[in-house]
Amino acid sequence: MSGLVAPEGFDAPTVERVSPARWRTAVQRALEEGARPAGLHGADGEGGPEARLLLDREGVLSLLVCPAVDGGVPTLVDLAPALNWDERELHDVRGVRAVGHEPLRPLVDHDLDLERWTVPVHGEGPYQVAVGPIHAGVIESGHFRFHLVGERILHLDARLFYKHRGLERLAEGRTAADGLAVARRACAACAVTNAVAYAQAAESALGLWPDPMLRDVRTLLLELERLYNHLHDIGQLCAGVGFAAGAMAFAALKERAQRLNLRLAGHRFLFDSVAIGATPFRLERVDARVARDELRALRLDARRAWRVVLFNSSVQDRLDGVGVVTREDALRIGTVGPAGRASGVARDARQHAPRLSYEGFVPAAPAAANGDVQTRLELRALELETTFDLFDALLARPLDGGTAVPAADPAPLGAAVVESPRGATACVLELADGAVRRFSLRTGSYANWPSAAFCAPGNLLPDFPLINKSFELCYACADR
Repeated sequence: MSGLVAPEGFDAPTVERVSPARWRTAVQRALEEGARPAGLHGADGEGGPEARLLLDREGVLSLLVCPAVDGGVPTLVDLAPALNWDERELHDVRGVRAVGHEPLRPLVDHDLDLERWTVPVHGEGPYQVAVGPIHAGVIESGHFRFHLVGERILHLDARLFYKHRGLERLAEGRTAADGLAVARRACAACAVTNAVAYAQAAESALGLWPDPMLRDVRTLLLELERLYNHLHDIGQLCAGVGFAAGAMAFAALKERAQRLNLRLAGHRFLFDSVAIGATPFRLERVDARVARDELRALRLDARRAWRVVLFNSSVQDRLDGVGVVTREDALRIGTVGPAGRASGVARDARQHAPRLSYEGFVPAAPAAANGDVQTRLELRALELETTFDLFDALLARPLDGGTAVPAADPAPLGAAVVESPRGATACVLELADGAVRRFSLRTGSYANWPSAAFCAPGNLLPDFPLINKSFELCYACADR
């Protein structure tokens, strides 16, 4: 080992293989010790299909691996309800059944029989309203089937996974560098997050550790991505309640942020700004100073625009109490990111990110964690202030490249968790002879789609566009 030394516990994840008989016991023990499930995926092991559970202990990652016997592994959904979609996808994509998960409704495999994939709703007067998968706007495909009595939502079944892009399979057999291009394209709005998560997983497997400059560059790129996404999301919620002044103001701010991205990195969505073990991003002293000045001006304008939204009673009255996710429910179903923090779950992957420059980071918290649309909106405005503070520190000097150096022994498998604008994104990468053997990407959007559907019941049908916009999730992330 040479060069920079990785902090203890922050090199390649430990891998523990357990039998199906010990699978649930091992997971239960890990959860009781404070680990959180960061994603479950399938892989082709040496002895056949297997399930791999990524666990996150305040940034220290580990994998529990269980081989499938007779095509199945014991279900974990009662221990960790956040893995509901993961188990359904594991069955549809890898053919591994979660034994005891009943009914195991299809998720990726679109069964045409409504009774197979929707929850039955019985009683006097319920009816269904189907929205999508083709929408009037320029968005990806997504189908929402509402069960209603009058205007009141009784239940919502959400169906995504329409495109079947097969990105994870596409990466297999490619070099690690070529796999990065595949990961980046899972979602344009989270291109940096997905690329950084993949690059960190690769460096974890290769035994590389980023120097301070590389950590600063990646942190800056992640926050630039968070900036334009949060500005966009605030504007979209203003549009959802018909408040044109707020919608236009934040659309203009988002445009300014993306034009700055173009000048700094050559791309409005910051494509091709992340590489494994290095970065193509360069920022001379004068450019850093100009960027910091522009971001300070943007901060002042964002504050002015936010005050108009905050003190508009018609906007606030429309959002209060809509789409509530309680703290208990958020913990149970695995709500992440701003949506989770709005419900009082003070988790942010930036708190435990030694491969990035977030030392001493404290996530923004709402005055009252009501878990409704209004709180999810207000939290984004609070997080903008944190992001602008980070810009001031990161742009105080030129950013001249950066590299990752050998600091630990290589391992066959690496993993990373990175905070996206929508929540924690997890990547697991297995390499063999420099090529991708298996790649799994679980984005913040994927984690939060069940929460968006969960909090719809009890609200009116016209409330759902506001609920949906308050999460502002990506469809493409599910079509990976």
